[in-house]
Amino acid sequence: MKRIEWDQYFMAQSFLLSLRSTCTRLMVGATIVRDKRIIAGGYNGSIAGGDHCIDKGCYVIDNHCQRTIHAEMNAIIQCAKFGVPTEGAEIYVTHFPCLQCSKAIIQAGIKVIHYAEDYKNSLYAIELFEQAGVKTAKVPFQANILDLRLQEKQSFVDHLLQQLKNNVSQEEFNKYKETADKLFTRNT
Repeated sequence: MKRIEWDQYFMAQSFLLSLRSTCTRLMVGATIVRDKRIIAGGYNGSIAGGDHCIDKGCYVIDNHCQRTIHAEMNAIIQCAKFGVPTEGAEIYVTHFPCLQCSKAIIQAGIKVIHYAEDYKNSLYAIELFEQAGVKTAKVPFQANILDLRLQEKQSFVDHLLQQLKNNVSQEEFNKYKETADKLFTRNT
């Protein structure tokens, strides 16, 4: 059995955190890591005890939801609340940070940003990262690593495909195979 790579491990944590998001526009998760240890996590949602987008709708001004606190800010605030230093840490985020979160990440002393998906990447944020010596790295997330029964499912689908192969046209079989390959992100 092959162990999960560190970048995928921490990005998986961020995607799991994003499932707690209460924003209906975009689900984002963030994990702060220092010395290969998770020190904080956050997701975009409302203030503790406040109204949530899933309940009251997004409160949008200038194309930004005012009701939510971004995942990165929630993770940084969690560190501040519990006295955990972020100097020299890394952050794993499901989406490229917005400009305001980028500034907070720099001010928190975080030195590396790993993100899975581009999202309105601000050229000014990129410039600020360069000025501050903060590295950014795109880490495409392999979502199937979260499926603990992936191999079992792949074997089952492969078995079904073999059963179908002699009972449908080649064109129809190719469509099924293509769909299976997309589901399991196989390049065979």
